[in-house]
Amino acid sequence: MAAPAQGAPGLAALDELAGNFTYGARGAGNGSLSGAWYRRNQLHLFGVLLAILGNLVISISLNIQKYSHLQLAHQEHPRPFFKSVLWWGGILLMAVGETGNFAAYGFAPITLIAPLGCVSVTGSAFISVMFLKENLRASDLLGMTLAFAGSYLLVNFAPAITQAISARIIQSYFVSWKFLIYLILEIFIFCIVLYFYKRKGMKHIMIILTLVALLASLTAISVKAVSGMIAFSVTDKIQLTYPIFYIMFIIMIASCVFQVKFLHQATKLYNTAMVVPVNHVFFTTSAIIAGITFYKEFFGAAFLTIFIYFFGCFLSFLGVFLVTRNREKEHLPQSYIDFGNIPGKQTLDKIQPDSNGLSYGTLPDGSDSTKGPSAEKKEV
Repeated sequence: MAAPAQGAPGLAALDELAGNFTYGARGAGNGSLSGAWYRRNQLHLFGVLLAILGNLVISISLNIQKYSHLQLAHQEHPRPFFKSVLWWGGILLMAVGETGNFAAYGFAPITLIAPLGCVSVTGSAFISVMFLKENLRASDLLGMTLAFAGSYLLVNFAPAITQAISARIIQSYFVSWKFLIYLILEIFIFCIVLYFYKRKGMKHIMIILTLVALLASLTAISVKAVSGMIAFSVTDKIQLTYPIFYIMFIIMIASCVFQVKFLHQATKLYNTAMVVPVNHVFFTTSAIIAGITFYKEFFGAAFLTIFIYFFGCFLSFLGVFLVTRNREKEHLPQSYIDFGNIPGKQTLDKIQPDSNGLSYGTLPDGSDSTKGPSAEKKEV
């Protein structure tokens, strides 16, 4: 009997797809529950575990900080938040979570770790419902489900490449013509967007978060390089004596600092519920492009595998949008007096807390909003 014809890329893609859904099959199967799949992806799974745990710890830290603010708001004489031991505990946990994310890049591809940031957003919403007694909406449940489904597809269909990140490999990638063209193009776009942001005064959320995303691509490349070289130094030969390690380390620190600066500006101008999902999409997309360009993470992958991977990204993006959709910023209980609620009195404005102060809504000394004809109107 003649052997079946070879060279059909569509059949090869279907074979790879079927392999990814082969559960518990014996032999050379590569399904997500088969022994061969586990053996090939042990390092990737370790990186995924670090990323998921890191993002969950970040979610817990955010809710601890929020809880500390709520506690301070209920005190008769509130202290500044940075004097709260609970708040500093949340900061410490956040540092631990970010360390887990940093380490994850040393064991798994950027295209696998970066989209898992959705775990932090959805996990924070779930924890706030459980422990801060916030409302659980139907969109939250749907968003968490979509994010979980997207994460599952990402883990199964992300690039299954395993490369040791040594200093010589980073050097060769750094001077490759594809990356140099990508870097020049990114610098050109960054300068144009920065011109409109600084000179033209365009403060639109898309402008600010585009700057963040362009910096994020350099952050993703440098974080994986530094983390990978540290991991290579532990398991094989020391890499910390090469200049490229310190070049990447400086790029990592500088890009992170400027990202924080632009993100702070975005959160000052726009609601957090708007900034978080847009930044997640922009950051993840930029990191994926950086991983494909610099580390060649989709080299040789089948089209159908790439399609399902990006479908998983879309599901996680949609889940984040649903979780943050119409989630208004929680208002802390205020210790100031609302003169609009005094019987027989009606004012045009309420006394508001000083946004630049360290206290939570106390009345400023010497202020009296009831004076003057414009401050109140007698009830007829």
